[in-house]
Parts: sequence; structure tokens; C-alpha cells
Amino acid sequence: MNYETSLTSETDLLDPQAAEQKRRKRNIIVALVILTIAALAAAYFIFGGKDEGAANSAADKQAQAQTVTVVAPGSDTVVRAINATGTLAARREVPVGVVGEGGQVARVFVDAGDWVQQGQVMATIERSVQTQQIAGIEAQINASRADLRLAQNELDRALQLVDRGFISKADVDRKTATRDSARARVGVTEAQLREMRARTARLDIRAPVGGYVLERKVEPGQIVGQGTGVLFRVANGGELELQAQLSENDLAAVSLGVAASVTPVGTDRQFTGKIWQIAPMINAQTRQGIARIALPFDRALKPGGFASVQIKAGAMAAPVLPESAVQNDKDGSFVYIVGKDNKVVRRGVKTGDVTASGLIITDGLDGTERVVLYAGGFLNPGETINPKLLKKQ
Repeated sequence: MNYETSLTSETDLLDPQAAEQKRRKRNIIVALVILTIAALAAAYFIFGGKDEGAANSAADKQAQAQTVTVVAPGSDTVVRAINATGTLAARREVPVGVVGEGGQVARVFVDAGDWVQQGQVMATIERSVQTQQIAGIEAQINASRADLRLAQNELDRALQLVDRGFISKADVDRKTATRDSARARVGVTEAQLREMRARTARLDIRAPVGGYVLERKVEPGQIVGQGTGVLFRVANGGELELQAQLSENDLAAVSLGVAASVTPVGTDRQFTGKIWQIAPMINAQTRQGIARIALPFDRALKPGGFASVQIKAGAMAAPVLPESAVQNDKDGSFVYIVGKDNKVVRRGVKTGDVTASGLIITDGLDGTERVVLYAGGFLNPGETINPKLLKKQ
């Protein structure tokens, strides 16, 4: 026992009340320390354990989440292409029929698939009657000219005798009238001859324009007239076109001079043309209009045939996604993107044309999102996933 302990014990013995107060203080301090330690332990088990449990639960959920391939589409410059179909036709088709009174066809000089020049005889009608009529009029002209010469000679002699007093002035006037009448008859018969020759010339069926003969509907021996209808069809200059049927939206997106690539049915050949006319009206039943695409002549292009066309309607910057990333339901097109805490979020989109790179997204994405590429049909909004980013090639 040291001196200090001996002194304390002696002090306690001398003042028992002070010693009791010291023991109480010491017990209170010990109790407070024990309570503090207990409170801290309880707080640890209540809050710290709960946080740890939540962390462990979140980690477990993330570990159990399915791995899903996602892609960040970015923004690509794509050429908007409008795909349509239509009918091949002559750009300007000219029907050819009978101009005159008609008759029996004597000869046909051209066939479908031939080229003709403007004014070229395509067929001729038998004209034996007209030939005889022309001969008769020519004879009348000769007779009228002979009468005119006779009347002119008599008038000339009368004028020489009138000064000598052998013939009266009245006789000169009568001979002058006879001469003028004979001259008029010559003019009338000459006009009749010109008319008959013009009518006979109209028995030759001529090409009104130069071009490519599309159709022949006449044969030798056939009787033709004003009511016969069309005998030939000619493509003016051989120019062809595709009459493409476009929807209202597509028709509003094209303009004159826009290039187009035409592929006729039954061939792999492509022909390049340009839009030269856009229909000013929309069909009320089909809600479509016609864009007329001018094409160069080629025998592989058959008027009346069917063809597909791709029209280049300009470039635009937009995200492009594989078709597997885009889902559809009653509310329209949508994609799944990766949101906060790797949770799936539904995003509605508007789609455009299908290109070789994928489906153009015209609205709903800016290209920076992580979009679920596959398995979108097996996910639900709010579901936690483990995204695996696929780098664009």
C-alpha cells in the first residue's frame, strides 16, 4: 500500500459522507459510459447493419440481373430514299388515225417497234376513184383554158377594129365579159383540182411527230374512216417515263429534278431518271399522287409494264438503329434505353425509311442514349439489367 492510498483511506474514515458521495459519482459515470457504449452498439446494429444489408441486397440484384447488349447509335448522315412502284409509259403519246374520209387500206409501211420521222407515210388508202376525179378536173381545166384563150383572142381583135369603127363599144364590152368569165372558170376548176389533190393526199396516213411506234392496229384490206379510232400510237421522240404512285407525305418531300433509280419488273437493270412533273392533285380514293419520272429510251423499258423506283429525297442527320431494337404495340413504335441505376426505360420514337445500315429514327432519340439492341420483347420498364455496350463498326 502506497502513501496516497493510505491517505485516501484515512480521509474516508474521517469523513464517511464525503466518501459516499464519491462512490455515487463514480457509479453514475460508469453507468453513463456503459449506456453510451450500448447506444452506439444499438445504433450500429440498427442503422449500419441496415445499410450494409441494403447494399448487399442491391449488389445481389445487380449480380442476378440479365446481361443485355446495348448500342449508342450516334447520329449519321443518311440519304432519305422513297420507295414506290408505278407504270411505264410514253412521256408524250400521240394517237394516229384517219384524217380524211377513209376507205380501204392499201398498204401499211410501219410496224410496232419502228422509228418514224415527222410526215412519214405510215399507211395508205386505196385511191382509184380519187385519181379519176383528179383526171376529170384536169380535163376541165384544159377546156377552160382553151375557152379563155379563144375569148382573149376575140377581145384583142375587137379592140383593133373598134378604132376603125367596124365594131361597136358594146361588142367590145361583151367580149371582155366573155374573156373574164372564161378566166374565172379556169380559176374555179384549178381550185377544185387543188382541193381534190389535198383530199387525196389525206388518204396517206402520216406520222404527225417523229418517234417510236408503240402500237399498230391496222392491216391491209381493212376499211377505215373517221369512226375507226386509233390506228397507230407513237411515243413522241421516243421519250419514256415512269408514273410513280406516291403517298401525300412522300409527294410533298420530292421536287422537280430529283434523281430516281428505276428497276423494271423481270430485269435487274437500273435506269436513272429525273422527276419532270408532279401531279397537282391527289386521288381522293387512294390518297396518292403521281410523280412522273423522265427516262431515256431503251428497248428494255416496255410502256405499260410495271417497275419499282427509289427516289433520292435529300440527306438528313438522324440516329440509325437495327430493326431488332425497335418494338411496336398499340401505342406505336418504341425502344428500351438504359436509365438511372441500369433500369430499363421505355422511349417512344418515330421511324423513317429502312436503309442498308438500319432503320432511321426521325424523332425520340438524339443518338447519345444506350439503346437495348436485342431481347427488348423480354424486358419490362423499371427492370434492372446488366448492359453490355456494343461498339459501332
